[in-house]
Amino acid sequence: MEFAAAFLYAVRQGGRVLLTGPENPDGDSIGACLAVQRLLATLAPGVTVHVAGEPGFRYDYLPGAAGMIPDAEVAAYDGVVVMDGDAGRLPKPVSAAFKNARWTAIVDHHRSTRAEGYTLAWLDGDVESTCVMVRGLMRAWGVPLDRDIAMLLYTGIIFDTGAFRHSNTRPSTHLLAAELLAFDFPHWKVCEKVLVERRKAGLKLHARVFEQARFLAGGRLVVGEYSQALRRELGAGDGAAEGAVDALCMVEGVEVGAVFVERDDGRTKLSLRSRGGVDVAALAQRISARGGGHAKAAGAAIEGNLAAAIAVAEPALLAAVGG
Repeated sequence: MEFAAAFLYAVRQGGRVLLTGPENPDGDSIGACLAVQRLLATLAPGVTVHVAGEPGFRYDYLPGAAGMIPDAEVAAYDGVVVMDGDAGRLPKPVSAAFKNARWTAIVDHHRSTRAEGYTLAWLDGDVESTCVMVRGLMRAWGVPLDRDIAMLLYTGIIFDTGAFRHSNTRPSTHLLAAELLAFDFPHWKVCEKVLVERRKAGLKLHARVFEQARFLAGGRLVVGEYSQALRRELGAGDGAAEGAVDALCMVEGVEVGAVFVERDDGRTKLSLRSRGGVDVAALAQRISARGGGHAKAAGAAIEGNLAAAIAVAEPALLAAVGG
């Protein structure tokens, strides 16, 4: 694989390399970053390789997660590699490191991502997750699987397929899962932590948002809102919102689910899900330059507080469902 050779050559030139994903990285990004970090420790032992982000309780038990660098502590790096997502959705300190790096790279499976702006790019919109692409890098580099890497790749695959429930699951997905499960890690724990388990504050937050959800356009669109005030009242962090949009989208008659999460940095995160009739990746890009994702699962970062973000996005959401 041409990209694999060029990527490894760039890393081996020495210095410091940062592996990163979008703000509040999900299981696919974290799994891919931590797996590649472990691979590079073997293939480029003289190079410092860090992973940016804070794993949160869903991922803090994964191999290597304890060594992740909080976004606010990211400094200068010779190379910055975006694993899952794109440079337009990086946290501000990581974005600065990206802009100042000597070389950059991206490995991503979102159809909305473009190769422009990177020194090296490998994009494949036909695979289920970035972790599947990492398995391809391993084959190109001739590195065998081990238990820790199998656990990390499995994390990304079950996150982006919804534990094999989503339509992007295919026969090859199950074959790769079987290959990974042969390493006898606690796969049930990964599924529970990544997709099901909630903290008490998060459960209360979900309950309030579900209770106040607005059903628009004859019930085809459902909108949930997480304000800073509500999060502070319940003591819930940013990650507590995860999973709410999936639950809302599964209400009978809903075609598109949208959840707005007001952040402390003056921006609002919008998460989108579709039952298949609306391409929410394209919708996210229409709403914000910092938008993108999959046809059925996407997101965007919108400048402004909750009210301002809703005013910007809601007309486009309504138009998408014919409202």
